[in-house]
Amino acid sequence: MEQRRIIIPAVSVAVVRGKTVLLVKRARAPSQGLYAYPGGKVEPGETLAQAAARELQEETGLEATGYRPLRDIHIDGSAENHAVDYLLSVFGAAYAGGEPVASDDAETAAFYTLAEMAEMPLAGDVFSVAEELLGPAAGA
Repeated sequence: MEQRRIIIPAVSVAVVRGKTVLLVKRARAPSQGLYAYPGGKVEPGETLAQAAARELQEETGLEATGYRPLRDIHIDGSAENHAVDYLLSVFGAAYAGGEPVASDDAETAAFYTLAEMAEMPLAGDVFSVAEELLGPAAGA
C-alpha cells in the first residue's frame, strides 16, 4: 500500500517594484540553482502572510506591503527525492524599502524584468506569476 505523503505548508512572495519582480537564486533544494520567489516553510502559529513576510526578510532583508494571495501550487517532492510534498501559497506584494541582500538559503537576490526572466532558469510557475503581476512583456 502506498504511504501517504506528508504535505508541508510553504509560502513564497513575488515583490513588485515598478516593472520588475524580486527573484532569488536558490542555494538549496528544492529547485536548487533555479530562480524563484523568496519563501520557505510556514512556522507553527504563523499565518501564511506572516510567514511570507518573515521569509522575505530572512532571505533578502526587504520590506513589502499589501500581501495578497495569488495562487496555491502543489509541489511533488518525490521528483527531487524528498519524502514530503509542499503546498506552496504564492503571495504578491509591493516593494516597500531596502536593497535586496541574499542571505539564509538564497545565493543571489535582485529585481528582474519579464524580458530578463525569459532568459533565466526559473522554478515552476515563476514566469506566469510575474506575467500576472506585471502584465505581458512588451515586445516579447
